[in-house]
Amino acid sequence: MGIQESLAKRRTYYNINKELPVAEEEVVALVENTTELVPDAFNMKSARVIVVTKAKQDELWDAIYEAFGGKVAREKIDSFKAGYGTLLYFYDEDVVKGLQEQFPLYAANFPIWAQQANGMLQISIWTALRELNIGANLQHYNPVIDETVKKMFSVPDSWKLIAQMPFGGIAAEPQAKDKEDIKARVKVFG
Repeated sequence: MGIQESLAKRRTYYNINKELPVAEEEVVALVENTTELVPDAFNMKSARVIVVTKAKQDELWDAIYEAFGGKVAREKIDSFKAGYGTLLYFYDEDVVKGLQEQFPLYAANFPIWAQQANGMLQISIWTALRELNIGANLQHYNPVIDETVKKMFSVPDSWKLIAQMPFGGIAAEPQAKDKEDIKARVKVFG
């Protein structure tokens, strides 16, 4: 399967379950390999990922619900909890600060580049998961949940939480996407 085909197959799957079509070890290997392969500026290697599964998956989403004090619908949180696991995406601010000190002319860009690299990692893992017939979606409950996550998983203070990606077996396919007029977003000059 080519990258275009893989990206087209990757969708936001909200209806996921705890039934993975592959072994958990295969998902962990995918996350490790992809994290190593995805490039970043100055080879900074600032991205960090925590893989949460089994009982910790349920604990995580219960803690997220509690962190919001009921302001997020329980049904919504439970839809993420229903997945097999969640990937927590971070970047290490100590790595970024070290490069800012080493290359002061680019200092303002390193946090931006760390975010860009993290985005590339997220889409790469998301797409690779779909190639294994695993559905996923991307959530952004940070910064409200930052302290909860740090405490639950002994996360270093220098790790900045970027996103949460619940994943699992595909219980239902999402509705078809409407075709957009891509020429409104892509301009060609020659």
